[in-house]
Amino acid sequence: MSETKQTEQTEETPELLAEPDISEETIEDVNDKPATKQQSVAKSAGIVSIAVMFSRVLGLVREQVFAYYFGAGFLNDAYQVAFRIPNVLRDLFAEGALSAAFVKVFTDYQINKGEQAAWRLASLVINALAVVLSVVTIIGILFSRQFIDLIADGFSPEKAALATTLTQIMFPFILLVALAAVAMGVLNTKGIFGIPASASTVFNIVSLFVGLGAAYWLSGGGWTNFADKNAVPPDSAQWAIIGMAIGTLIGGAAQFLMQVPSLLKVGFKFVPVLSFTDEGVKKVMRLMAPAILGTSAVQINVLVNTFFVSDIEGGLSWLGYAFRLMQFPIGVFGVAVGTASVPVLSRMASEGKFGDFRNTLSSSLKLVFLLTLPSACGLIVLGEPIIRLIYEHGGKFNGADTSMTAYALAGYSIGLTGYAAIKVLSPAFYALNDAKTPMIIALCSIVVNIFASYGFKIILTDYGATGANPSGFGHVGVALATSSVALVNFFALALLMRRKIEGINGRDIISSFVKIAIASAVMSAVSYSIYYLLHNFFGSKTFLVRATEALVPIALGGITFFIVAKFLGVGEMQKVYNTLARKLGLKNKSDIKLK
Repeated sequence: MSETKQTEQTEETPELLAEPDISEETIEDVNDKPATKQQSVAKSAGIVSIAVMFSRVLGLVREQVFAYYFGAGFLNDAYQVAFRIPNVLRDLFAEGALSAAFVKVFTDYQINKGEQAAWRLASLVINALAVVLSVVTIIGILFSRQFIDLIADGFSPEKAALATTLTQIMFPFILLVALAAVAMGVLNTKGIFGIPASASTVFNIVSLFVGLGAAYWLSGGGWTNFADKNAVPPDSAQWAIIGMAIGTLIGGAAQFLMQVPSLLKVGFKFVPVLSFTDEGVKKVMRLMAPAILGTSAVQINVLVNTFFVSDIEGGLSWLGYAFRLMQFPIGVFGVAVGTASVPVLSRMASEGKFGDFRNTLSSSLKLVFLLTLPSACGLIVLGEPIIRLIYEHGGKFNGADTSMTAYALAGYSIGLTGYAAIKVLSPAFYALNDAKTPMIIALCSIVVNIFASYGFKIILTDYGATGANPSGFGHVGVALATSSVALVNFFALALLMRRKIEGINGRDIISSFVKIAIASAVMSAVSYSIYYLLHNFFGSKTFLVRATEALVPIALGGITFFIVAKFLGVGEMQKVYNTLARKLGLKNKSDIKLK
């Protein structure tokens, strides 16, 4: 149900941050000059952003299908855990660390050793991955039940058995997406961005349609007739979710295969050689090591959360649906600003311009606050109508699931801004040639997450408990633990960065944060009041009514935030407006001045 990590890595809008302190005169000059190579890169990144956003939308559609046909209970819980295991290994070894390390070494080979040596390196890496991950896959299939019992000991024997079967089907997913990650790295170095960025879109489309087709074929199409989605479902329903797992695996294959024609077009020549002692392969492995250690903390936290919530019927599904929604603003804003700031900060650090570095980092953090704090507040106060609009369509996902998912979304959203700000602070350390500090902070977060998950779950289990839901809001405690980890990480990184560069313009950042928080609070009050009035005014909850209850408060709340933020003098508003104005082709200073 998760999208591939490469999605996050390619979501960027460099034009928003490439020059944080750009003047209006500079805007005029840029618009009047012919396109430069730098502008061409920005254009390519824009294509990537469109592809990524389309993938996000399709991923949400896929979630809607799961919510409609499988709801939040036995079947979806089993799928979530089964997919989580190969997905965690994929994140550790296949995509994030691998892509970054491979691109670095592959580029060096092209420049210093020539195309033939670079293609040989690509073949060596692909072959090494195939061997190593095939062994990992075989081990994973053989010991799937032990893995399930370890991370989801709260599952009933029947649910654990189904999760084991699903895990065995989807474990080869790790190998397929690792190959896709290498293909993406090769194509990016060749200046091709649209095809690899669209790979996750292909995954969503293929996994959804093939999965539904397999589900109907294996089950006979009658799996939706069982009443209690938390009880042990009939065989037809279990065959249906197995069909969705098959679709996921084939979607992973499609994600790699759709890039093969482009690989051949740019001149890739496969060489059947294998060597773990090759200098290029060893260099890729050395570069991957710190990133794997840092990423492992995040993935261990995911498994810790799974462990604590596995005994709550529907808990994993509620958290999964909520996390998907929370990832939207993080992916669109946090990752985008963080990615766009890397080249700017790296250049300033290498030139020793630490004053400019400090100002750019401060501007980046304020921009993240501007884009994510109102998003977080909106998800907290309007979570229920948004979830009702997206997921509740008369299928297995009902009103109780909407409420529980909304509470989980609120728990996640508390830490949303901190999580997004980490996407800026961590690359800032990398720009200073310090990968150790973010890694240590990430590893320490594991301890914070274990204690926070346990404590919050115990406390909130006593609230909202009913006969139908004896665990109360225990799953919300796990979401709050995730937020706690994000906030602790953010403050730790901010304090250490402040010490490292002797200040980060703290007063300016705090002043901007307070103004944005006030504007967000006013926006929240207006949005919730409008939703409350609409909710009580309308009787029947048709799709049009649900859309009105969700979209009208969002629109009016957004207008309110804009007005209040402008009144309070939030400086980042002008930069965002200038970016939008440039995209609309406005050249005159009088045209782009925010009124």
